[in-house]
Parts: sequence; structure tokens; C-alpha cells
Amino acid sequence: MADNAGTTLPGTVEKIIKSPFPTEPDKAQIAIEGADHLYKEIRIENIFTDEHGNQVQLKPGAEVQVTVEAGPEAVVPKPKTP
Repeated sequence: MADNAGTTLPGTVEKIIKSPFPTEPDKAQIAIEGADHLYKEIRIENIFTDEHGNQVQLKPGAEVQVTVEAGPEAVVPKPKTP
């Protein structure tokens, strides 16, 4: 993982969206700080694993960190500005 390029941004769980189907998990809507206004929210399955291997869920208002990583084959050098 040390060779991957990435960034981490703070976010806040805005709400939990209940699934209409019992076989599908709820979704957590997360607002990412620093993202463009129209694209700042993502929705992901609200299923996580804690350090003991137990399944847990996020709750509304939780402060989270959102990490985006890309392998070396997925990035190019940024052009230098004059």
C-alpha cells in the first residue's frame, strides 16, 4: 500500500437510509468536506468491522475519514505550472 497515491478527507454521516428490503443493508450518507457542493455526498453500505471482528454500523453525526487510493498504474505526474 505504500506505493499507492491517495488522500484522506474528513466527513460527517448526515443520515442513515433504511433499506426497503430486509435482505439489503442500510446506507450511510456521508458529506465529504472539501468536495464540490453538488458532489460532496456519497452513500455506502452501513456495514463495518471493528478491531475485534464484530460487525458495527455508523450513526448519524459521526465524524469519519474518507480515503481515496490509487495504484501507480492509475496516476500520472501533475504538469508543472509555469
